[in-house]
Amino acid sequence: MGDNARRADVLSGPGRSSRAGLVPKTRRAREGNERTPGSATAPGDLMRLFVAIAPPAAVLDELDAWVEPFRARRLDLRWTNRAAWHVTLAFLGQVNETTTAELLPRLEHAAQRHQQVGLAFAGAGAFPAARRANVLWSGLSGDCEALAALAESVAAGASCAGASPPDRGRSFQPHLTLARCRMAADVTGLVAALSAYQGQLWTADRLHLVRSRLGATESPRYVSLASWPLRTPPVTPG
Repeated sequence: MGDNARRADVLSGPGRSSRAGLVPKTRRAREGNERTPGSATAPGDLMRLFVAIAPPAAVLDELDAWVEPFRARRLDLRWTNRAAWHVTLAFLGQVNETTTAELLPRLEHAAQRHQQVGLAFAGAGAFPAARRANVLWSGLSGDCEALAALAESVAAGASCAGASPPDRGRSFQPHLTLARCRMAADVTGLVAALSAYQGQLWTADRLHLVRSRLGATESPRYVSLASWPLRTPPVTPG
């Protein structure tokens, strides 16, 4: 997948890593854009979709090493699979194939409007609150304003295509989900410990439309249906 081969395992082709998600190889639909070779989805079937960016594998490896000692201390949490880590820009919910076809050019346009974004994983938090958490997450630092603008463009494009995000209008909180709680849990200590983390700087350079396949007993499997490059910043004369 060109430079996407350096992105997170969740959006890599099969066989790249023992931790990789089940993601088919893609072919280029237009220069710089990538799409899956085909789909077994019938026109009336629904797909659970979201739009995301995929951090580089080395960045996720660093975060994974930081988080690892905490997993054994909290076996009551459902820690997410490293191979599935990503940063969601918009969750779209159940979308049929006809709407997905309308969605593709809207997302391509959103990617063309925005430059690559410099980010780093930093800090931690929980939804809805650390004392009664359902989700434990790692936060981001860097150009989060630009990331929020990209997320808004994605949400606007999805809405125009008929796939409005169910939570549109809610404040955008960029994060990577580290763990989920079977029942509301107090993760105050974890948030305090993980908040000391400051990862290396990385560049979000591509937008992905991802399908989530939910299993009854296993973690979700993510498939990148299409991706588009963000604009490269202009070179400033020295």
